[in-house]
Amino acid sequence: MASQQPVVRVGVAAIISDAEGKMLVGVRKGSHGSGTLQFPGGHLEVGEDYLECAERETLEETGLKVKAEKALAFTNDIFDAEKKHYITIFVSCRRDDEQKQPVVMEPEKCESWTWRSEAELREFMATEEGKQRLFLPIANLFNDRLFKEHGSLTASI
Repeated sequence: MASQQPVVRVGVAAIISDAEGKMLVGVRKGSHGSGTLQFPGGHLEVGEDYLECAERETLEETGLKVKAEKALAFTNDIFDAEKKHYITIFVSCRRDDEQKQPVVMEPEKCESWTWRSEAELREFMATEEGKQRLFLPIANLFNDRLFKEHGSLTASI
């Protein structure tokens, strides 16, 4: 039997802010990166537009209807231990109803949803333990040289 060749997959992360500029993050569960903070998102399906993917994944995971507006950044994410490789596209999204709050729709994949500021997420990057609390694509984004010099997730939304 032939072994399956590894492939690079495309992940999409939805950046959704509240009125205070805090972003929606959840605690991953049952998959690579379990226990880390993630944005809503998932795999890009064959033939799917990445903006549509951000909207679909957000609804499936949080119950929130959003309008995906634009790509903000991308990262090259290599999960050595899991032998997985992703390109992650970060997409800014706006909630259709700013009053509606997220619900854990996939309890086997996500422990909880909460709102965190970009400063709080960046603080996690200040220590080695904190880096382990962020899902690899978010850590890679904050470590990206160009993003450090010119980027802000909340300023871009």
